[in-house]
Amino acid sequence: MNKLISCAVLLVLLLGSCRKIQEDVIINGGGGGGGDSTGENTILEGKISSDRILKANYVYKIRGFVYVVNGARLTIEAGTVIKGEKGASTRGALIITKGCQILAEGTADKPVIFTSDQANPQRGDWGGVVLLGNAKTNASFNGVQGIGSVEGGVNNAEGLGLYGGTNDDDNSGTLSYVRIEYAGYAYLPDNELNGLTLAGVGRSTTVDHVEIFKANDDAIECFGGSVNLKHTVFVGTLDDDFDTDNGWSGNVQFGIVIRDSAIADISKSESFESDNDANGSALTPQTGGTYSNITVIGPRENLTNIGNSLFLAGAQIRRNSTISIFNSVIMGYPTGLYIDASKGTPTDNNIAANTLQVQNTVIAGCAVPVNYAPGSTPTGWDAAAATNWFLTAAYGNSILTNTSDAMLTAPFDYGNPDFTPKAGSPLLSGASFTSTKVSGSFFAKVSFKGAVGESGDDATWWKGWTKLGLNL
Repeated sequence: MNKLISCAVLLVLLLGSCRKIQEDVIINGGGGGGGDSTGENTILEGKISSDRILKANYVYKIRGFVYVVNGARLTIEAGTVIKGEKGASTRGALIITKGCQILAEGTADKPVIFTSDQANPQRGDWGGVVLLGNAKTNASFNGVQGIGSVEGGVNNAEGLGLYGGTNDDDNSGTLSYVRIEYAGYAYLPDNELNGLTLAGVGRSTTVDHVEIFKANDDAIECFGGSVNLKHTVFVGTLDDDFDTDNGWSGNVQFGIVIRDSAIADISKSESFESDNDANGSALTPQTGGTYSNITVIGPRENLTNIGNSLFLAGAQIRRNSTISIFNSVIMGYPTGLYIDASKGTPTDNNIAANTLQVQNTVIAGCAVPVNYAPGSTPTGWDAAAATNWFLTAAYGNSILTNTSDAMLTAPFDYGNPDFTPKAGSPLLSGASFTSTKVSGSFFAKVSFKGAVGESGDDATWWKGWTKLGLNL
């Protein structure tokens, strides 16, 4: 027993304290040790350099940037609560560096919760969770292609914010039944931390049943890598929900997005925003991930609603990205699908090459269902051409005039939303997995469009472990 612990225990005995032990015995310091039987190090700061277990009977606090380093594993028990500290000039953030792992495996009854340490929590109170891996990216750093420096001021003189490599099968661990609340902040303009940042993260990483609640920038941003996502819920994001760039090539299935009509970002807010890179270059690997069974509830319940004027589109595919969307529904945005060719290699070239696909997807209640922005190099495309492509009969897409035509139970009820299709909903059938982009084993071959089915586990997977049902 070290002297600090001995003194703390003696003080507890002398004062006759009956407070919880984590409030009495706090051992500061960023090492990998976990204390002993008299107490647990509940302040996380600096570096965690050896394997560490966070235990469900304690509440932990992240102070400043906390880096997991030296190949360490950070294991977090089901039901554990970790609070990011809002300092006067700092924000707590947890960074899993290259070669390290986080094993946060909650359950539906006992999710792992990352949240704010404030009594009245607000978006942006802390910095969020960052995973850095060794998978491929088209980013570069100091002239080295394939290596990136993650946003948000995370990188330092030791290079602890670098990501990327050659191993698309890299494993940064598991996030399962995890809530991340009130996270993300702008370190500099266009240089932000998100609710969950995934940079160069490989496909052997598991991200399944994860909720991002009130992120101050994006819910999830993938900088390159090949990580897959399943069963995600994003509530009240400020900027973008699924933001992808720098060569991300993963798959996503079963995602729910519900936006707060009053809250959007000055940079314009979408639910999908995707670039190959900031310049729209032809660098490889090219951003080309695939989404299926996503339900996007935008800011406008009715065509006459306006809400925040900074909302742009349900999906903006731009800067030579080649992401694809299948079996999904986008509702209540000013524009549903926006093919933006205004910078770099024209994005519609990827449509002509059939590498960018949108199929068996519904756009409902969007004033402009499909739009197009031309670049300096004419391609012959315009908004009418983009709409005609979307409505190609073989692709199975459709446009509904009103959000109510999708016939979901209560998608715009912020206090108690329900995304279950009603009997007779056009979303209950028509999904297809014949495209090679969605024919693989990752994708569950369901009959319904959107994230939620009519009954059974398909209808209830989002209930119980998330904060849905609480007022935004």
